[in-house]
Amino acid sequence: MTVGRTIMIVGNGPVPEGAATVIDAADLVIRFNDCRSCGAGGWKTDIVAVCNTGRPALAMLGGGQWKTNAAVRQASQIWCVRDAGKFETLRPRLAVTHPDLDDLCDDYTDGFRAFAKATGRAFHAVPASTHESVEAGLQRFDAGAYVVPSSGLIAIADVLAHWRRPGDRVVLAGFGHAGWEWHPFAAERRYVDDLISKGRLSRLDQNFISAFAQGA
Repeated sequence: MTVGRTIMIVGNGPVPEGAATVIDAADLVIRFNDCRSCGAGGWKTDIVAVCNTGRPALAMLGGGQWKTNAAVRQASQIWCVRDAGKFETLRPRLAVTHPDLDDLCDDYTDGFRAFAKATGRAFHAVPASTHESVEAGLQRFDAGAYVVPSSGLIAIADVLAHWRRPGDRVVLAGFGHAGWEWHPFAAERRYVDDLISKGRLSRLDQNFISAFAQGA
C-alpha cells in the first residue's frame, strides 16, 4: 500500500485537546483567512485559503495586518476559493434577494495574486467547476435556501478533486459547520459526513489523536 501524505484542513472552529501536535506533524496544513485556528490548532501553515470577494477580502488586503500575520508569513501558497466569474453571475439575483449583500461579489483576486507574487508565494484560484460540483452535491442533503457554500467546503472539495494523491489522507479539524447564516451549514455537515463514510475524509477527534500518540 502506498503511504502518502497527511493533509490537514483546519477551520476556524474549536479543535479537540491535543490537536496542535497532530496538526503540526502533518505534511500539509491548510488554514483560512486570518488563521484564527493557530494556537490550540497548532502553528504550521503551508497554505492560506482566502475568501477573496466582499468584505472579508477587503479587510484582509487593507491595513496590512493580514499580510503580516505570522501564519500568512509562514505559508508558501495563497489560495482564492471564490471564482470571480462565478460570483459575478450571482450579482443580479442577489440584488433582488439579498440587497444588503451588494458587495459580496466584488472580487479582489488580483490583490491576492499580486501579494503572492510580490512575496514569492505560489498562487492558486479554485475553479468555478469546484464550486458548481459542491452545489450539485449539496442538493442531495436538503440544502434549502442559501447564498453560497462556505469557503471551507469549497477548499475541501478542491483538495479532494485536484490535490489529493493516492495514499494521502485528508483530515479535518476545526469544522463546526456553524457561522454565517447564508451558508448551508446543516447540509454541509451531512455532505462532509457522507465523504467520511466513504473513506475520503477523516475528522481529527480524540480517537485520531490517541492513535497518533500511539504511533498508529
